[in-house]
Amino acid sequence: MPKPLSLTFDPIERADELWARRWGAVPSMAAITSVMRAHQILLAQVDAVVKPYRLTFARYEALVLLTFSKAGELPLSKIGQRLMVHPTSVTNTVDRLEAAGLVTRRPNPLDGRGVLAAITPKGREVVEAATRDLMAMDFGLTGYDAEGCKQLFEMLRPLRIAAGDFEDSEESGAV
Repeated sequence: MPKPLSLTFDPIERADELWARRWGAVPSMAAITSVMRAHQILLAQVDAVVKPYRLTFARYEALVLLTFSKAGELPLSKIGQRLMVHPTSVTNTVDRLEAAGLVTRRPNPLDGRGVLAAITPKGREVVEAATRDLMAMDFGLTGYDAEGCKQLFEMLRPLRIAAGDFEDSEESGAV
């Protein structure tokens, strides 16, 4: 991944200062801009690692999800729920994985309209190799130790709860 021209100042911090002068202090502007830039950085790094396997991070996530299932297969609707993506995105992801020989599809015997995606032996080999490579580069988070990663996860949790990703187990009493 080519490195951008190195600046002698933080452009997001500068934008925050200029924003405050023009419209007043809004800490959420600098925060969202930092999150969006972090997303760009991490996605580029992770995609560069999985690209040799003919994967994107989204396809990698789908393969990992299939390896987590007992039978190595899941309904496409369940894949969409777990990955929190639109059904069209799941269909596209599974289409590409199937074209690469990493998954197969078959009708869901429990649901006449549903379709199951099943990971193939080749898919298992690819996900294992890609996982080793991703773990070796700490999924792009080399600037954070284990505690920092945990803090980052916890810091983003309220945003995900507010978006409806899942019910807050602490508030609902679930364990």
